[in-house]
Amino acid sequence: MERLLEQVLSRVITHGALTLTTASGRTVGIGRAPPGAPRIAVRITCPAAQRGICLDPELKLGEAYMDGTLVLDEGSIADFLDLVMSQPSAVNPTPPARLLYLARRLGRRMAQFNPPGRARRNVAHHYDIDGRFYSLFLDDDRQYSCAYFEHDGQSLDDAQLAKKRHIAAKLVLDRPGLKVLDIGSGWGGLGLYLAQMAGARVTGITLSREQLALARNRAAERGLAGGVEFRLEDYRDVQGPYDRIVSVGMFEHVGVAHFGAFFRKVAGLLERDGVMLLHAIGRSDPPGVTNPFIARYIFPGGYIPALSEVLPHIERAGLVVADVELLRLHYAQTLKAWRQRFLARRDEAVRLTDERFCRMWEFYLAASEMAFRHQGLNVFQIQLARRQDAVPLTRDYVAEAEERLRRAEAAARAPLRLAGE
Repeated sequence: MERLLEQVLSRVITHGALTLTTASGRTVGIGRAPPGAPRIAVRITCPAAQRGICLDPELKLGEAYMDGTLVLDEGSIADFLDLVMSQPSAVNPTPPARLLYLARRLGRRMAQFNPPGRARRNVAHHYDIDGRFYSLFLDDDRQYSCAYFEHDGQSLDDAQLAKKRHIAAKLVLDRPGLKVLDIGSGWGGLGLYLAQMAGARVTGITLSREQLALARNRAAERGLAGGVEFRLEDYRDVQGPYDRIVSVGMFEHVGVAHFGAFFRKVAGLLERDGVMLLHAIGRSDPPGVTNPFIARYIFPGGYIPALSEVLPHIERAGLVVADVELLRLHYAQTLKAWRQRFLARRDEAVRLTDERFCRMWEFYLAASEMAFRHQGLNVFQIQLARRQDAVPLTRDYVAEAEERLRRAEAAARAPLRLAGE
């Protein structure tokens, strides 16, 4: 297996370089690094890890890093994944890997079959852990989805605020009191923003008890409990109608077998002049399968769809696609910020969980970032309506609405003044 691993890496790495030390202690140099490139030296400490990486690299590479049998002697796991995942032939580089991919492709509908009970268990796996863990690396509002970077150097907190503003503008919240449904409301940040800045009456639904408790507390603390309601509820059980619907970072958990039911439900919940904004991770290549490491350890039941898989279900549900925007490298920047913040507080993360869990998250954050940089992942925002005339004819309204929201944000941040000042 050592010789096979060397041959595979030599064939895959056509630009850049790394030093590999195999389980037997043999050290070889692979490729040629350009001037200024980070030095990357990888050591595999046991034959089983070596064998697994050859046969099923998409799963076993992450597991080896989690278990400590893949060690970075020089460079970081992010440096290593940046090098490997940027190669043209990095995906499924061996015949066994290609066969496993085909097997997973055949079984993907079963793997993503998410009836209500299973959906709740999948959500609990990822979200119902110690809430302090997420506070280590997310922004102050706990936005756990792609930020919207308006310019280079923008902070994570400002980019997440810009994301909420951008979404609110596309929802066409042109009058106060509109009823808004937030499907997958997380820790409540977006729903609270829509209520506070646009005067919307928001219902947020989640399947995470941890998220629900915090969202309700935040609404009460801000005096918004009358305008925002958070529920532990499956989207399939919601009763309408609603003027606006928004879903951010939830559609990836629906499952390919349930796309049709999702959009039929949305169509049934929307008022005749209603508008929806769907914000979700997508792929620019054809339909595929969920990365097995992500499926097993991070998001069971999840799937990143191609637009070609989503649009037919929208059409069959009788919805109109009013606008589509692709956010390409915004999530790479978001994940980089999360990874850096996580590493800066890694000792605290270990105390909350354990070393293996933290290595799993290091790998997850780094691999996800590089997938957005090199392997065609992006974020799509699809604006949907039931009528052609539900949104303005040109996109000018988006910038105008964002400017109004900026003024509302500034007013909300204005310091209190004592009478007579």
